[in-house]
Amino acid sequence: MVITEENLQVAVTAKNHPPFPLYFGLFFLLICINALLAKFAVFSFAEGPGISSFYIVVALMIVFALWFGMWGAIAAYAGCFVGAGLLSGIPADINIIWSLADFWQVLIPLLAFRALRADPALTSRRDIVILLIFGVFLNNLCGALWGSLTLALAGLIPWNGFGSAFYACWMGNIIVILILLPLILYIFTPVVRTHELFVKSYWK
Repeated sequence: MVITEENLQVAVTAKNHPPFPLYFGLFFLLICINALLAKFAVFSFAEGPGISSFYIVVALMIVFALWFGMWGAIAAYAGCFVGAGLLSGIPADINIIWSLADFWQVLIPLLAFRALRADPALTSRRDIVILLIFGVFLNNLCGALWGSLTLALAGLIPWNGFGSAFYACWMGNIIVILILLPLILYIFTPVVRTHELFVKSYWK
């Protein structure tokens, strides 16, 4: 076999990107972590069906999305579906739509960080500003609105309880994220980035 520059490039690319089964294993591990923590948060700090005033898992969901791309984002949806929805008694047909709240909460910062080329390690003030806008306020606003409206439209909470449900989701998540997210990203991203499973784009 003749060794060409093209062959070498293909070999280097294959070496730098782990095989699909590794990502698939990571995906299921993230789902399990998200589901268990979501269940703990909803059962320990319940404010209504699937609603927690201290939804600690949301910070990790965002971290996983920024570290592992769409594997982390979809795992956030699945973890919410199982841990916060299915185990809280939310009907499956409603849960399928309602769990998108967590998906939006992690997808928005993921898209922002990738499109704006921000560093998850928060190495500049620009990175911090992007995190605050897209990873703290805007994403949680969308998630809280989606989740609360879905529950109200489905009749799982009364309309006069919509405001309190929205406030609990939005402000609770903001507090959790401000406490945990910057610290986790700043300390652990440089370490995780050296691992072969770290996703620089969306899938690899």
